[in-house]
Amino acid sequence: MSSFRVGLTGGLAAGKSTVGSWLAAAGLRVVDADRLVAELYEPGQPGAEIVSKMFGAGVLDTNGRVDRAQLAQKVFADPKARDRLEATVHPLVRGRFQSLAEVSSGIIVLEATLLVEAGFAPMFDFVVTIEADPELRLQRAVERGLTMEAANSRLDAQGGTNDRIAAANALIWNNGDLDELRAQTEQLIDTLRCRAEGHV
Repeated sequence: MSSFRVGLTGGLAAGKSTVGSWLAAAGLRVVDADRLVAELYEPGQPGAEIVSKMFGAGVLDTNGRVDRAQLAQKVFADPKARDRLEATVHPLVRGRFQSLAEVSSGIIVLEATLLVEAGFAPMFDFVVTIEADPELRLQRAVERGLTMEAANSRLDAQGGTNDRIAAANALIWNNGDLDELRAQTEQLIDTLRCRAEGHV
């Protein structure tokens, strides 16, 4: 059984999740890295154990699950803490995805914001990044409910656009409307299916 592994990434509010939902609707298997993290943060799971050791039992709720709001408050205010957390959680996410890919056939996509920054890019057969102008991304993030301060903080926490583009096999630039984004996504789906057919 052999899967064609695709990494889907992009900047904050660039449209990555929208593209991911369309890939899933087209029949591709899309795995959200955030969902894998949520599973790892469940009671008794490796992520919950690691986080409680790093930050204390106060980041767990009464059931032993990671309280992600509490954790976010700690790590977004402390870049060194965030780096420590990512250095331990990213390998767990990578391992979970690899396990899924090994028992899958066809195209399997990992949707992950920090895919390039975490060093995941080489594990994929094809990497796609969704980008947009920073000012537009900030505007979209604020329209979705983030404060300007929170949006800027998340933008700063993500890697640079140039790094993602350099690591990508395909770039979708999402400065336009949804129709333009959908057209680019349809082209991407065709490309992925062609690549997957030739994949051994």
